[in-house]
Amino acid sequence: MSDHEPPILARRTLLLAGAGLAGAGLPLGGTAAAEGAPPEGALTDLPLVPPRTEFVYEAVVEIAPLVPLGDSPLGERRIVPITGGRFQGPRIRGTVLPGGADRQLVRKDGVRRLDALYEMQAEDGAILTVRNQVLIDPGRDGAPDYRFSTIEVTAPEGPHAWLNRLVLVGTLTSLRPAREAVLVRAFRLA
Repeated sequence: MSDHEPPILARRTLLLAGAGLAGAGLPLGGTAAAEGAPPEGALTDLPLVPPRTEFVYEAVVEIAPLVPLGDSPLGERRIVPITGGRFQGPRIRGTVLPGGADRQLVRKDGVRRLDALYEMQAEDGAILTVRNQVLIDPGRDGAPDYRFSTIEVTAPEGPHAWLNRLVLVGTLTSLRPAREAVLVRAFRLA
């Protein structure tokens, strides 16, 4: 490589930085606004472009009463059977099939870890397997609960295979006492 030619890594860094600025809607020659500025303590000076979310579906998941499974070294174990429900979004809808369950661990610090595994059937008959892992931190000092999840959907090849290519995050809301169900909303990171 000659002295006049910048290293390939430096070119790539400049191209990526330019693409990041353009993708953030910032002028290439201007300064970054506070929103796109790198966070204090960041390792690079590239602008911060947080992911967006797009709604994929919501599911009303009907549940049976909680079954305690006893204490463990990690906390209290319990299970909540899934008995049915419905789901719907802009590109897909159908029913939540009975037979799944939400395995829960209530840690000594009060935080609950939920690991739900169940199937949903789309209107066209395709069966989707859903794994929803939720962390619930009870609100302290008047703050609301922290209830967010990562959702993995496994779909068969065909019209719903697009679900296999998404990173999904979700929210969880209890519908009690109105009904024995929870509301799961799924969003794709974009």
